[in-house]
Amino acid sequence: MLTPTAYGLAILLNLLVAFIGARFLLQPVPAAAGYGVPSQPSAYLTVKGVRDLGYGVLGLALLAFAGAHAAGWFMLVVALNPLGDTLIVLRNGGTRAVAFGIHFATAVVVLISAALLFAL
Repeated sequence: MLTPTAYGLAILLNLLVAFIGARFLLQPVPAAAGYGVPSQPSAYLTVKGVRDLGYGVLGLALLAFAGAHAAGWFMLVVALNPLGDTLIVLRNGGTRAVAFGIHFATAVVVLISAALLFAL
């Protein structure tokens, strides 16, 4: 039961990050509003899109080709991104609800995913 849960959560999270990255590339202004800090189109939104898309694909590749332990380390390290996003939203006029309800909660779920992968 642990294996399908660990892999399922990790796959879901990586697909979600890849989707968010693609959204920042294809619809940057609505994606920025959903992030919690509205912005006009800029190179920075494209950078975020490429970063997130790359992280999502890398996470999926690690799951497919390197196994649970490597993917667990990846998830542990990549949890820094939503923690940083929490601070960015708070420091730039975003709401606490978005900062903690989306970004901090995401970091917690990513850390849970890492723990599940390490448990395999």
